[in-house]
Amino acid sequence: MTSRRPILVGLLVAGIVTAGFVLLVRSGQGGGQANGSGTGEALRAAVGNPAPAIVGTTLDGAAFDLASAAGKPVVINFWGPSCVPCRDEFPVLAAKAVEHAADGLTVVGVLTDDPVEPAREFAAQNGGVWPTVVDPAKAIKEAYRVAGRPQTYFVDRTGVIRAIQIGELTDADFERSYAKISR
Repeated sequence: MTSRRPILVGLLVAGIVTAGFVLLVRSGQGGGQANGSGTGEALRAAVGNPAPAIVGTTLDGAAFDLASAAGKPVVINFWGPSCVPCRDEFPVLAAKAVEHAADGLTVVGVLTDDPVEPAREFAAQNGGVWPTVVDPAKAIKEAYRVAGRPQTYFVDRTGVIRAIQIGELTDADFERSYAKISR
């Protein structure tokens, strides 16, 4: 029995370290980046914090700046066409963009981990009329601490993240999180 003790202690320590890391990430203390104010303060993509800036070029080559959506509810979706759950949730986003257009809803896609041309074709064929920003250097993905695709952020009219969905969005998931930003 004593020969198993070091293994059990090792497993216990590994479990505690893992739990600590998960709590650190969920609390918004792990990672971050400069907020662009020149002060070097960290801005973490976490519920209750302002959404990090998104500035870049869309699938169609247009310039995009998330600041242009100030005062509107915003849904930011990290996706790519090679991601099956991303493809599966795309019709939900397309329907919700239309359904909540009168509220001023702005949907923003961030293409990560996939090439532009298949994403452009997929979006065009599946009703993705919202801008999708290309993130080839993964800087936006890193700023938002994206764990995997799809991952969706719900940002209120003041620019604060109110909900984060990791994994495929269902209609019910969308509405539950949208209620937090549409007021």
